[in-house]
Amino acid sequence: MAFGWKVHGEKGTLAPGEVVRPDERLSWPRMIGFGAQHVIAMFGATFVFPVVMGLDPNVAVMMSGVATIIFLLIVQGKVPSYLGTSASFVGGALAITASGGSPAVITGAILVAGVVLALCGVLIHFMGVGAINRIFPPVVTGAVVMLIGFGLAYVVADIYWPQDHWIALITMVVVFVIIATFRGFIGRLGILLGLVIGFLLSWGADLIFGQITAPDGAGKVTTHFRVNFAGVEQAEWFGLPNFHAPTFQLSAVILVLPAVIALIAENIGHVKAVGEMTGADVDPVMGRAIIGDGVATVVTSAVGGSPTTTYAENIGVMAATRVYSTLAYYIAAVIAILLGLVPKFGQLVYAIPGGVLGGVTVILYGMIGLLGAKIWIENRVDFADPVNMVPIGAGIILAIGPVTHQVSGDFSLAGIALGTIVVLGGYHLLRALSGSRTV
Repeated sequence: MAFGWKVHGEKGTLAPGEVVRPDERLSWPRMIGFGAQHVIAMFGATFVFPVVMGLDPNVAVMMSGVATIIFLLIVQGKVPSYLGTSASFVGGALAITASGGSPAVITGAILVAGVVLALCGVLIHFMGVGAINRIFPPVVTGAVVMLIGFGLAYVVADIYWPQDHWIALITMVVVFVIIATFRGFIGRLGILLGLVIGFLLSWGADLIFGQITAPDGAGKVTTHFRVNFAGVEQAEWFGLPNFHAPTFQLSAVILVLPAVIALIAENIGHVKAVGEMTGADVDPVMGRAIIGDGVATVVTSAVGGSPTTTYAENIGVMAATRVYSTLAYYIAAVIAILLGLVPKFGQLVYAIPGGVLGGVTVILYGMIGLLGAKIWIENRVDFADPVNMVPIGAGIILAIGPVTHQVSGDFSLAGIALGTIVVLGGYHLLRALSGSRTV
């Protein structure tokens, strides 16, 4: 099913406690609200990571919408997910830049990695579900989901929360109250409403208390207003992003290829998490999901965009709202494409203060991490077995740190990528040494 959503409930309304399945939809105004919420959830990381990698963020935002549509079509609407900028390539991109590589060289290397990822997806698709479960048993899948969520804790602790800890705290509490108090449609939009309220509170604080002395988005302590509309004022209303063609360089390709391993595990973890929430058997479409991410990465990097991955932030939104309709993602994708064509609106979303994002992401990332624990509980994973406990615990700590491991002078593995490799490799190494059976 790619299109043709059934109307959920009475005329697309949503009763308390109800779940909206991937092939269902609510009324169009409600779906537009959920789509907008997904755009807000993905926007921060999708905009920031390209900046870190030296790529154009407007291209990344616009192409994330194209990538999401490609993904949904390839998985035939069976895996609701948004494809935003992947952080797994940041280390490789920085290494390419340090060695004198241009943005075109970076996107060329990413394009090749996308091809490799898509081919791995084809292999997984034809190997079948059994092979996936042998490589990624519940203990590993749960760990990958958990470290993806908890491995993003540093983003809250080091980047967002310090920018305005009081606004972050208030925003978090506001989201708590909205989600817990309102059982219907309003409660499902708790993340979006929390962002709007936090934005307005930040603006009000600027008017009442004036500037704040705190770290900015780059981590530098300055005295500044919480809400900065300078980017909105300077941006054009309409315009195409700065597209560019890729350039291929073997040394650059070698630097980013290890990220493919992390992306495979990350995608499998994300898709498994979606399956846990929706109650659907997603194993048969696992290969398609990886193919979809690979093809999307090829398409985005071919025009100067950033690498893509299924987004944990949006999985967190689904966990909070229990609205899994793929229509929300098509709407989010269209909005993202339009934002790429209207830089002023993109800058308005980018103007959301870091403190507000801290109050929201602390909830989203925590919920993702707990989905990993849910996978363990439902599959009765035995942590009395050191084959399960030792590599899983080590990998999660490496991700949460986040710990950086310098592989060579210009290449390192860090955080989620390093933790994923340790979890996957460590588990299978100890299992082979001990002769333990899959749990």
